Amino acid sequence: MQSRLYDLRKHVKGMTQQQMADYLNISVKAYRDKENGKNQFTQDEMFAISKLFDLNIDTIFLPRKFHIGTKS
Repeated sequence: MQSRLYDLRKHVKGMTQQQMADYLNISVKAYRDKENGKNQFTQDEMFAISKLFDLNIDTIFLPRKFHIGTKS
């Protein structure tokens, strides 16, 4: 799960998954699957999200090995 993104979306911007999906022009299911780590965000989506929150990409997104539970 992209826990940093979840916290930013929910607590900083107060946005729903539907609002984020609309912002990225994707379905809410596609957004949910990406936030939950089932699928990856595209580079364009990551740049758009970083612009929305005015943060660097690496501040928002965890490397894939961390959000699936393996930290080695």
